[in-house]
Amino acid sequence: MAAVVMTAAVFNADGAAAKIDLRPAALPPAALPTTTVTPSSAEDTDDAADDAAEPECVRVRGAEACVGPDGSDRPGITIEDTASDKMHPAVEYYLNGYLGTKYVIHNLASEGEVRGSREIGKIVTFRAAVYRGNHRVKYGRWKTVRNIAKYPVKRDTRVTPAGARARSEICTSTKGAALTCFGQSKSFVFACDTSADEYQARAEYFVAGDPTARYEIHQLAGTNTCGKAEHGDLAISMYRASVFDHNRRVETRLYKYH
Repeated sequence: MAAVVMTAAVFNADGAAAKIDLRPAALPPAALPTTTVTPSSAEDTDDAADDAAEPECVRVRGAEACVGPDGSDRPGITIEDTASDKMHPAVEYYLNGYLGTKYVIHNLASEGEVRGSREIGKIVTFRAAVYRGNHRVKYGRWKTVRNIAKYPVKRDTRVTPAGARARSEICTSTKGAALTCFGQSKSFVFACDTSADEYQARAEYFVAGDPTARYEIHQLAGTNTCGKAEHGDLAISMYRASVFDHNRRVETRLYKYH
């Protein structure tokens, strides 16, 4: 029996409508111009070899983003501020070859500081960017790395808003039809789109009481879909749900503290 291909209309990284393949991807989708990097360590390589592996990095003026194994000096996905200016760096990324959910980490600390997350997938497609306030002023090329995480997060794309509420301890929403839910045991966050329109839902939040790193989940796959992020043992400390038209905020809630 021929395999059934599932597709969905989404917005791409810059907000334009696109078609995506919802099946697991062996390589990053062609919609992203990427450079594929295969680390020397395979899944059956011993721990010592994993620890010796170096992170893979991309750079633009003012920002350096890296993805590295646990034993490296930049484990997980990280973004460093490399310039003394009034702008801040961010890393934008997709996990496991899926374009329906984009993640962004904004490093709001000072020059030389590094922020990031240890929770990454088996495949990570990422790029460095620089923002002035909420406006992205420049960005670099996409790069893809594979099989760097020893315990990669799994792709979770079949969660509906109702399912997110059922699995979460706390939820908030905005009248523009965005939903943010999270749980505190092995912390996770859902960003759900609950309206059939051209706008995208976003979760914007901080973890572990740190005001210098803002995390975002952009849900791009359309109505009744949710994107998920994991944060291990770090608690969600401030959060809100927002709706965007491309990069223009349409609706939002005030931040809530937890």
